[in-house]
Amino acid sequence: MGSFWEYANPKRFTQVVDRVLPAVSGLAVAALVAGLIWGFFFTPDDYRQGSTVKIIYLHVPSALLAINAWLMMLVASLVWLVRRHHVSALAARAAAPVGAVMTVIALLTGAIWGQPMWGTWWAWDPRLTSFLILFLFYLGYIALWSAVENDDTAADLTSVLCIVGSVFAILSRYAVNFWNQGLHQGASLSMDKEENVADVFYIPLLVCIAGFVLLFIALVLLRTRTEIRARRTRALLAREVTA
Repeated sequence: MGSFWEYANPKRFTQVVDRVLPAVSGLAVAALVAGLIWGFFFTPDDYRQGSTVKIIYLHVPSALLAINAWLMMLVASLVWLVRRHHVSALAARAAAPVGAVMTVIALLTGAIWGQPMWGTWWAWDPRLTSFLILFLFYLGYIALWSAVENDDTAADLTSVLCIVGSVFAILSRYAVNFWNQGLHQGASLSMDKEENVADVFYIPLLVCIAGFVLLFIALVLLRTRTEIRARRTRALLAREVTA
């Protein structure tokens, strides 16, 4: 594990990000452009949902990232609480705004998709409600980081909040399985081939998901590097003031 924990060193982490970020960003753009063009322009309309079904290429990837971004923050927060590695705390902080945006995209595209299917823009469905609460946790997490001046104290408090909010991240993922009632459909992707969408939609959807995942990684790497440099700058300024 020594080779893994060496990336907890801010200088080492920044050096790695400088090398891999251009490649990850390029792959993200390529996958997103290919997947969205393929999905929106080269797949047929659904026999029941018509062209509305094509919003799946935005809704499903953003919903997956909204949930998994919080779970990534949970892992990073636990690493901070156990190992006190500052890079992990800053990575969790960097991921929060990205996850919040993904949650907004998922909620908006879900409303656009749901209106013609359900006849309403919003319903207090278990998954929709847990998603909305998850978004509020994102906002609370971001606000708490900004409200506490001491970075280590802020990291401690937000880590606890992240652990609590993980309950709603799990509910958002499995709400349809927990409650049979509700308007929301089952999972579009499943280990059971019979529950998956048709292959004509499935393959471009996987490309879009790959693009969203790569975009998330690129943004988190970029924002974490920015957080490290901002903290280093603040430390240098504090030394100059006290000197």
